[in-house]
Amino acid sequence: MQRDAGYKKKMGALGEKIAGEYLINTEGYKIVARNYTCPLGELDIVAYDGETLVFVEVRSGSTLSVGYAEESIGFRKQKKLRQLAAYYLKEKGMPDCLCRFDVVIVLFERGRSSAKEIKLLKNAF
Repeated sequence: MQRDAGYKKKMGALGEKIAGEYLINTEGYKIVARNYTCPLGELDIVAYDGETLVFVEVRSGSTLSVGYAEESIGFRKQKKLRQLAAYYLKEKGMPDCLCRFDVVIVLFERGRSSAKEIKLLKNAF
């Protein structure tokens, strides 16, 4: 059964919320921006992990789509995220900032709104 766009958007927002809480409470990140938007698009989370500025892409899915969530950040998406990060760094006046890209995968039980598993991929690309 195909899920409607509203459901997908709701689960995506919930996944981002859960990912943010996980990064703060479990990994010790300090979030500086959520859903940063610019003319090029949107970054899900921008945070500090110690002295490193981290651009975090969040992927949400059911346990049946585990591989898809990880594989869905292909070359095009990586390029887009790099462009967004460059825009962010320029806008904030941080050209020499040490940074990296992480991915948080939030897996839900099918039909449930609580996370079954959260995976952090540091320095994902």
